[in-house]
Amino acid sequence: MDDSDAGALVKAALQNDDKAARELVRQLYPLVARIVRAHRPRRTPEEDICQMIFIKVFQKLSQFSGNVPLEHWVSRVAVNTSLNQIGSEKARPEVRYADLSVEEQAVIENLATSSDELAPDQRFASRQLVEHLLAALKPVERLAIDLLYLQGRSVEEVRKITGWSAALVKVRAFRARQKMKQQLAKISAKEKQ
Repeated sequence: MDDSDAGALVKAALQNDDKAARELVRQLYPLVARIVRAHRPRRTPEEDICQMIFIKVFQKLSQFSGNVPLEHWVSRVAVNTSLNQIGSEKARPEVRYADLSVEEQAVIENLATSSDELAPDQRFASRQLVEHLLAALKPVERLAIDLLYLQGRSVEEVRKITGWSAALVKVRAFRARQKMKQQLAKISAKEKQ
């Protein structure tokens, strides 16, 4: 895009010219899509990120000084938006039904329909499901669940190992269980849709 064309389109878009705004999107979309593909967060679709980027571009268009080419300015907005989305996904990990294997999905369906003991072939899948749920927890919460429930240690043993008070061990385990239940409920709800 020529700098004079970009400047004219930016001025027109700032004057609420929809045609100029559409032309900016049309010309800049290949650049934005290429950046998003290179920095795309795992859970957010490419189209959603591109849309977020263009919203930010048009919100901040009045801040574009014209000292640098428009493509450079838009690239910076695109990279920052993509990296911020990746960071927010890391801060709030989530397990989705689609992320699970067929066997893990079968375990969820079995949990929803039956209170029977798991079949031997579903035990491995259930362990994998637990691993997915544990991955969404903070490290201290994972440690509490691992020591108390997976290793079968007592609260007193966990207290000695970690140096936490007995109350803190119980609170962390309780919060971790609640988060795991919420994740499982989200997965089950999406499976029913």
